Amino acid sequence: MEFPGRIWECCQSVALAVSLAAVSAGCASSAKNVEPAASAALKAAEEQSATLQALSDEVARLNQELETLYTSREGLLKAQSELEDQLQGPVAAGDASVSMQPRGLVVTVLDRVLFDSGKAELKETSQSTLRTVAQVLNDQVKENKIFVEGHTDNVPIRVSRWRSNWELSAARSAEVVHFFIDVMGLDPRRAAVVGYGEFHPIADNSTPSGRQKNRRVEIVISPDKWI
Repeated sequence: MEFPGRIWECCQSVALAVSLAAVSAGCASSAKNVEPAASAALKAAEEQSATLQALSDEVARLNQELETLYTSREGLLKAQSELEDQLQGPVAAGDASVSMQPRGLVVTVLDRVLFDSGKAELKETSQSTLRTVAQVLNDQVKENKIFVEGHTDNVPIRVSRWRSNWELSAARSAEVVHFFIDVMGLDPRRAAVVGYGEFHPIADNSTPSGRQKNRRVEIVISPDKWI
């Protein structure tokens, strides 16, 4: 689900449903004036009435979904403000970023903060950043789904226990999720582990600075709720 694009889709759906309901109401009203003997017309009126009720129910459902989406966006905006405030140091150093994207609120942390080269064990120094994120996950957006995505550069693994960058990226994202769950008490039903390897770069892998940006973990706070 795209976000906030999904809000626009929902608004369009509500508008369409309201228009159809108005048309159906007019048809049903006309059908009531038909002579009692015209059974076919009466049947049509009953069908139009049923259609009108179905459209009314759909409008109510879409309005509820729209309200939920707006509420979720408000929660994510508060979480964004809190994270930007708490992560000023890593963001200023170029080690992290916080951004609102169509898929939700995304916290990006470079691998140099979290892991040694080719490793998937968290550095002791990484825990401060992850604790800050986890506190927001548990306090500000405690019902939202969390996707932790591991990314690497395109340099093949040659001397390592990992078969490929896929395995390394998945292991790193799993390590972050374990920290959130085992240390910070995140509900495991909210979390998903994703390993993208080298296949979702955000910078040019032909330069050292580009490869450094691509080696990252992204913590995606989805607008969707797990309950």
